[in-house]
Amino acid sequence: MLLSNCSGRRNRLPHHCKHCLSVGGAGDSPVQMLTTEAGGALLAVLWLSAALTAIAFSVATTVRGETDRTASVVDQTRAYYLATAGIDRALLYISWGPGNRTPDGRPQYYEPGMSRLRFEFPTGFAEVEIIPETSRMNINQARPEELMRLMLAAGVEQTQAGVIVEAIMDWRTPLPPSAVGPLDQYYLSRQPSFRARHASFEEVEEVLLLRGMTPELFYGSYQRMPDGKMLPIGGLKDMLSPYGSMGSYDVNTAAPALLLAAGVPQEAIAAIIERRNRAPFVNPGELGQLGPAAAHLRIGGNTIFTLRSTANIRLPDGRPSDVFRSVATTVQFPRKPGYVKTYETLRWYDNAGTR
Repeated sequence: MLLSNCSGRRNRLPHHCKHCLSVGGAGDSPVQMLTTEAGGALLAVLWLSAALTAIAFSVATTVRGETDRTASVVDQTRAYYLATAGIDRALLYISWGPGNRTPDGRPQYYEPGMSRLRFEFPTGFAEVEIIPETSRMNINQARPEELMRLMLAAGVEQTQAGVIVEAIMDWRTPLPPSAVGPLDQYYLSRQPSFRARHASFEEVEEVLLLRGMTPELFYGSYQRMPDGKMLPIGGLKDMLSPYGSMGSYDVNTAAPALLLAAGVPQEAIAAIIERRNRAPFVNPGELGQLGPAAAHLRIGGNTIFTLRSTANIRLPDGRPSDVFRSVATTVQFPRKPGYVKTYETLRWYDNAGTR
């Protein structure tokens, strides 16, 4: 339409026709206008492609992350039930006792002195630590000087050790209902506030509430060695217990700091660690080889044990997974034969750190 209107005047007014000038701007030819429009469309397509690529990458990353997280949760769940199966089987082995023997005389299931049992399952393995409560100091019966020696042997600074020992004694000392203990005001000033029990410790975790206590002292920490390796340092949770022993401790599982606090010389402790890394002490007569240190030692426990099971699942290709899970239970076995219950569960831990 524009061309027909301008055709009669093409030769006279080629550059002043308002219809021609209104098509794309002053001085733009139709070819230039088409090129500009095509360039803009291409740029828009490129930007749209980049945006879609970024969205696709973000979605793929999210999907992959969620897939890995779900796989990790599934592996953790499988490892949890595998560790629980290790606890169940270990309880059976302990209940069956040392009566069943292999042809070469070794115990087929369990005998006092064994500190670990390893079980192979189709989906992985579980290693169960058998820790008698006699490998820990009785926090309700220990004297202040015994607690102080333990704190110092565990590497607690002397002033802080004194504060913790004072707090232990205050916590477990009964008071009349209307009386106020020396540390009650300190606990009431905490956020959240609470009152000291002024009664025996029922759970070792109560130690975390005490004045001067820190999670690092309770759970343990790591120390960097000169060669760069990290050496685990045991926490007080593995040295104190409401069910613990006094005077003599299990030679196969007691922490070195507890043995030192009990009066066992350093050289004897080194010999004990070297020996039990090779094989556990099973014969009480073997303790005589340790000299005077034997007066502070025993094999096995009374009736209360903590079983800690660490499981590692097996991948479909047969390789072990990177996922580990630990559970633990504290159980009491019957004090006399013929008791109806084989054992009684005192405590269960869904998450238990390795020792």
